Amino acid sequence: MLRRNIRLRREYLYRKSLEGKERLLYEKKRKIKEALAEGKPIPTELRNEEAALRQEIDLEDENTAIPRSHIDDEYAKATERDPKILLTTSRDPSAPLTQFVKELKFVFPNAERINRGGQVISEIIESCRAHDYTDVILVHEHRGVPDGLVICHLPFGPTAYFELLNVVTRHDIKDKKAIGTMPEAPPHLILNNFKSKLGERTANILKHLFPMPKPDTKRIITFANQSDYISFRHHIYEKHGGPKSVELKEIGPRFEMRLYQIKLGTVDQTEAQNEWVLRPYMNTTKKQKFIGD
Repeated sequence: MLRRNIRLRREYLYRKSLEGKERLLYEKKRKIKEALAEGKPIPTELRNEEAALRQEIDLEDENTAIPRSHIDDEYAKATERDPKILLTTSRDPSAPLTQFVKELKFVFPNAERINRGGQVISEIIESCRAHDYTDVILVHEHRGVPDGLVICHLPFGPTAYFELLNVVTRHDIKDKKAIGTMPEAPPHLILNNFKSKLGERTANILKHLFPMPKPDTKRIITFANQSDYISFRHHIYEKHGGPKSVELKEIGPRFEMRLYQIKLGTVDQTEAQNEWVLRPYMNTTKKQKFIGD
């Protein structure tokens, strides 16, 4: 199993290393296509390669014309089967953190929760790869308050690091009858204001944690981005007075997330390349939004 993982990782890194060459070749083909379409002469730097490039252009179709990236490889098989998620915490978790993770287990369908104990991250990741888990979610705390969420996609990454703010669990809500029970059916997702390239990347990481819902499910999960703070809300809806009368009921938990790092690799790989990091000087750019408008 270890040799297989090493081989798969080596193949993935090799495909990633070819991206620059494939992108350069794609740009050359695009220039030739534009010149032919507009009736302009072929650029002088491409005249020696024109015959070979035109032959490749003639053989391309819609699927092969645009080069694939390592991002496509990461979630290439995401639609073939439902996600399988492992939830765990930092070591020696407090009672509030344990309660919060128990509630997250019901938020994500097909999620399993384990007690961290004395296990190290590399052992957890290796075990999850062996048992075909698609994602690992780690929840951290500071003085009994959940303050960090790490989402690691398997087998090769990416890993997204979020800061947690304003966490309100179902356990904190006094009126238990008002919130009712939490359904476990796959929910409909609302992803609002993830418009930039980084926003699309973040939405892609979040949406692949959930399987495809059935059309008649009444459960809704919302990730709403405002000023790079992502609000998580969990609702069910009911139609008491017909199709035009819809009543929303929040069933918790609720919290805010702030993305501060995306890493091209799994959480146990310290040498993995950073795709995006929130730097200290970015905190002063109040008007600039990285994820959406």
